[in-house]
Amino acid sequence: MEAAITVLASAQQRQAPLAVSPAAGTPELREALAQRYRQRGASRVTAEQVLVTAGAKTGLFALLSEMLQQGDDVLLPTPNWFGFYELVRRAGGMLRTLPLAAADNYALSPETLRARLTPATRLLIISNPNNPTGRVYSRAEWAALLAVTREFPQLWVLSDEIYEGICFGAEPVPTLLALPDPHQRHVVVSGFSKSLALAGWGVGCLVAPPALARRVAARLFGTGVAVPVLAQAAALAATQHAEAIGAGLCAQLLPTRHVLLSGLAALPGAATGVAPEGTYYVFADFTRFLDPGLPATEASAQLVRQLAAGGVEVVDGASCGAPGFARLSYAVPEAALRQALARMREVLAPLAV
Repeated sequence: MEAAITVLASAQQRQAPLAVSPAAGTPELREALAQRYRQRGASRVTAEQVLVTAGAKTGLFALLSEMLQQGDDVLLPTPNWFGFYELVRRAGGMLRTLPLAAADNYALSPETLRARLTPATRLLIISNPNNPTGRVYSRAEWAALLAVTREFPQLWVLSDEIYEGICFGAEPVPTLLALPDPHQRHVVVSGFSKSLALAGWGVGCLVAPPALARRVAARLFGTGVAVPVLAQAAALAATQHAEAIGAGLCAQLLPTRHVLLSGLAALPGAATGVAPEGTYYVFADFTRFLDPGLPATEASAQLVRQLAAGGVEVVDGASCGAPGFARLSYAVPEAALRQALARMREVLAPLAV
């Protein structure tokens, strides 16, 4: 906020209009982002590979539109963010899901991935940390998966890392850019609204191999406007203080994280599960509360309506590829979260079987 105010005050003092950013973003922000990726182990990332976009979704659509041709095969391990479905469709791709299981903490083995890839698969999308599950894939897990993707030279690998700064595990979230990319096919999309506390400022970013980055920049120039310099000034300040901002967010979220996990564990029939390492969500298994007389997707929607009628809004897991689950956020005041859990118990207790 202060950085944006400084830019605005300078323009007022000079009685000059605000500067207009290049379509790819201001050089200062692009270099700061490249430097941060280099600090995270991606030693070869340069500013020319970094693009600043009007939110992560705009960047994703521009990227997918340049990557995909009509009918291209896209593989998405699920559960995953519901937005990918529509973005891939509008970019011309044909999305296939690769369902993962809560029972083994959504592990994705190299063998499972190899069995689902074909020479026609154009793109693999992985979210790390995952929205909605909070699963974090380690550097070793990434390395094992990339040993498989290297067998498919025409395959792009896209890592959605927008929650990378919100992590409660022993190790920081690895970036795909820090791993070997012999075919120059790795791409990362991120943003400032989650890990860097700039919700509402509309700033996203992506990092791609130079040739692809130039094509995406040309698309952004031809189809939209650059992110306002005020927002980019705020994003630059956030980038320069990213580690401190992330640590502060995690410290702020720890109490409500504990409240939500404890509250869910106290519900009827709750099984012992693995606490999510990333994001500020818990993807709760409510399959035991579903109406067995309905198809899973309909029963899941019914349960979400029942919770809403009881005063609790959740995201239906069916929208993420997992009917009967619900995405719950603990990025809320503790008092409101405790009230929501009490209301949830009132709705779910009579449904326990």
